[in-house]
Amino acid sequence: MAETAAQEPEIDQRTVKRAVIASAMGNATEWYDYGVFTSGAIATAIGTVFFPGEGNAVLKSLALVAIGFVVRPFGGAFFGPLGDKIGRQKVLAITILLMSGCTFLVGCLPTYAGGYAIGIGAPVLVLLLRLIQGFSTGGEYGGAATFIAEYAPTRRRGFFGSFLEFGTLSGYVLGNIVVLAVTLSFTSEQVSSWAWRIPFFIALPLGLIGLYLRNKLEDTPEFRRLEKAGEKAEKAPLKETLSRNWRMILNLIGIVLLLNIADYMLLTTMPTYFTDTLKINDNTSTVIIICVELVQMALIAPLGALSDRIGRKPLLLTAAIGYIVLSYPSIKLMQSGNTALLVVGFGIVALLLVLMLAVIGSTFPAMFPTRVRYGSFAIGYNVSTSIFGGTCGVIVTALIHGTGNEDWPAFYLMIAAAIALVPILRIPETARVPMARIDVQTAPAEGLRTA
Repeated sequence: MAETAAQEPEIDQRTVKRAVIASAMGNATEWYDYGVFTSGAIATAIGTVFFPGEGNAVLKSLALVAIGFVVRPFGGAFFGPLGDKIGRQKVLAITILLMSGCTFLVGCLPTYAGGYAIGIGAPVLVLLLRLIQGFSTGGEYGGAATFIAEYAPTRRRGFFGSFLEFGTLSGYVLGNIVVLAVTLSFTSEQVSSWAWRIPFFIALPLGLIGLYLRNKLEDTPEFRRLEKAGEKAEKAPLKETLSRNWRMILNLIGIVLLLNIADYMLLTTMPTYFTDTLKINDNTSTVIIICVELVQMALIAPLGALSDRIGRKPLLLTAAIGYIVLSYPSIKLMQSGNTALLVVGFGIVALLLVLMLAVIGSTFPAMFPTRVRYGSFAIGYNVSTSIFGGTCGVIVTALIHGTGNEDWPAFYLMIAAAIALVPILRIPETARVPMARIDVQTAPAEGLRTA
């Protein structure tokens, strides 16, 4: 069923743009949640109101974020093959509603102590919501990336795929802006008492907008092509996914290891590293992070377009080598005590990350054939994210506290980058290869023909 470039179905640009926006909204919703949960003031409030007693409140909040990652692989194993069987659009409608609903409900929960309190029931309920959200998130990212990749024209797949991570950054920036507005508008006592709830309420309308956009679209052209030909996954898609694609899934796990350690280091660990370790004011830390992420947002689409011309692997290799060489100097700049040097050090780490963010939306889906693409992506991505990404904040923060060495963020990034180099070198270059032609079981890198 391989199609030639001339046979590639034409899709009007308006539909492609709608598909991109609908997909990116899920990422924005997911990372809005992380932006809220990991900001200094809200992280402290969450750790205090749900888990009072001895211990670092920020570390408790980061552990609460990490707990959702335990079930992400199960969500990927459930929703991914389901998306290959019944369609991407149906599954993505479910996942965005669950994600936004769980974040919203955290803001509605009673606390452990105080006037609106239920004691031990409060931490139990917040843990349950984090688990449900983690499970649904396990099916979101792989489906959203697949949705964009299967809608995008071959020669612009890098450009359109980059907007998936534009959604990540915009959601995280929005979360930080909302938190900043809350902390500037209310006293610290009011934030700790009740105003911490406000950012969580905003997640629901974000999710409903995404749901509306997704329900207005047909399923992807590639899925409809398989469905029409009677070739979509039917019985036991999970078994087929694992038995035929395990080598490429391992490659994906290795690359995602670096991607998400860098991503979660930058977006969930650094805010608390700035405030807890470097003793920077909460609001100053938030402003620095917002400004750097706005620069990332400006760069991501041009870098995605660049990958359409030179390929995805050059950008991935530059990022991995850059982290090995520059992570330690960057952390030392952040520790200098000079705000300008801190911004430079943080900016270097962020620039290396955006090189990866710009191409993963077009790289990862193209590693797998259409029939099992959603499931293979979702399983590999979420196993790696759960083991390495979700635990990053807790492990690095604990290592810093346990050893007294503030350089652990650099060491962690350098180790991850060294590991990721191997799978980056092994995967095929798929820029300009139509999605219908991708068959990783039989086509080595040199065997993939371009359009």
